Amino acid sequence: QVTGYLDDCTCDVETIDAFNNYKLFPRLNELLESDYFRYYKVNLQKPCPFWDDSSHCGMRDCAVQPCPSDEVPDGIRSGSYKYSEEANNLAEECEEAKRLGAVDDSLSTETRQAVLQWTQHDDSSDSFCEADDIHSPDAEYVDLLLNPERYTGYKGPDAWKIWNSIYEENCFKPQNVKRPLASGRGDDGGQMFYKWLKGVCVEKRAFYRLISGLHASINIHLSARYLLQDTWSEKKWGPNVTEFQQRFDEVLTRGEGPRRLKNLYFLYLIELRALSKVLPFFERPDFQLYTGNKSQDAETKHLLLEILHLAKSFPLHFDENSFFAGNKKEAAKLKEEFRLHFKNISKIMDCVGCFKCRLWGKLQTQGLGTALKILFSENLIEKIPESGPSYGFQLTRQEIVALFNAFGRVSTSVKELENFRNILQNMR
Repeated sequence: QVTGYLDDCTCDVETIDAFNNYKLFPRLNELLESDYFRYYKVNLQKPCPFWDDSSHCGMRDCAVQPCPSDEVPDGIRSGSYKYSEEANNLAEECEEAKRLGAVDDSLSTETRQAVLQWTQHDDSSDSFCEADDIHSPDAEYVDLLLNPERYTGYKGPDAWKIWNSIYEENCFKPQNVKRPLASGRGDDGGQMFYKWLKGVCVEKRAFYRLISGLHASINIHLSARYLLQDTWSEKKWGPNVTEFQQRFDEVLTRGEGPRRLKNLYFLYLIELRALSKVLPFFERPDFQLYTGNKSQDAETKHLLLEILHLAKSFPLHFDENSFFAGNKKEAAKLKEEFRLHFKNISKIMDCVGCFKCRLWGKLQTQGLGTALKILFSENLIEKIPESGPSYGFQLTRQEIVALFNAFGRVSTSVKELENFRNILQNMR
């Protein structure tokens, strides 16, 4: 039932379906199976910063199996990412810059310019997300292929509390405007909510739609990889149509399901746009996806560039120039609010009680945060020199792995929708 054009865009659902399912999804999947992209370092032990939470999910499907360190490729584990030695050096230089103080008169003009660039990089390097301290003793490598995102049984008040605090406290929404289908609130079919949403600026509307799209995407993964059979001899995972319908069927959700799915497509367009914009960063000859296996690394980079060129070729990209385009002072203030709200959401992920859900929640918010960082760093990316350091714009390995895996999840959701569509047609 989800067809046609998307709000605030020139693109339609059918164009995305055809492009994703037949061109991009198969290649992206291949990329995410490579050693560089399958290992993600994450700290799942961080305490929840917002409320006391000791209610960890005790079910075995919630557990995450970290990698024994000898299974992680040397190049990734040693931290000697050759491509980002410049990033490592920059971190030291930033410290040095702070120590020197950017206004030290004894510095030459060139040095002062460089100090300024380092500090800018320092400011932008953690733009939209509360990043894990990957040097913490609690941070461990996880093989994402061995810990797939699927239904774990984590639901009820704990899971509801997470999403509720994301929507109620971080989506620019006033308390008196109730979300559609919010339980026990005399729902008006979402009329008041959508009237409010229509009246806010395009940036705040986009923020809500990105979060709703992320929520929809996660719900599709849970419905598509549901525990269908659990006996002592085997576990069987697969699509659960009833679960899918409860979340997205137009009648059962009183019109809300199709809106959620359109927001998923909106999220797809935003992340796809970021991939098309970041091409110059990855195209530089001295950029490597370093794992220590030279021939494999070259193949992975070749596939990565193929995917980015494919992303760039998409005919109906989202035009992000409408964002923050008004009065400069107001735009800067709004952009900062946008950044802080998103940063807060990334912190909420440390309150998720199920470790597997926490892992994928952290990865997908960091990936979306990285996509936003790219879209808001367009001027810096355009100035990247073909060789040598790119002081103005930098991505860490964490951000790169999160960016592509997060987009992989959204791309998978669009593909899974086609599967559910076929199953439902065959049932009629």
